[in-house]
Amino acid sequence: MTEELIVELMKEVFYTTFLILLPILGVSLVVGITISIFQAATSIQEMTLTFVPKIFATVITIIFLMPWMLDKIIAFTTKMLTMFITVLK
Repeated sequence: MTEELIVELMKEVFYTTFLILLPILGVSLVVGITISIFQAATSIQEMTLTFVPKIFATVITIIFLMPWMLDKIIAFTTKMLTMFITVLK
C-alpha cells in the first residue's frame, strides 16, 4: 500500500462518516437551539428539559434516515473491499 492510497482511504472514511453524521447532528443542534430559546423566553432553567426532546429527535432522525445511511455504508464497504482485492493482486 502506498502513501497516496492510505491518504485516499482515510479521506473516504472521514467523508463518509461526516456525511452520515451531519443530518443527525444538525437535527440535534436545531432542537437544542430551539429549546434554549424557549427556556430563555420563559425563564425556565430546568436542565433535563433539553435532553428528552434532543434524544427523541435524534432517534426519530436515525430511524427515518436508516435506509439512506445503510446505503452509504454498504456502498463504502463495497468500494473498500473492491479496492483491497485490487491492491492484493
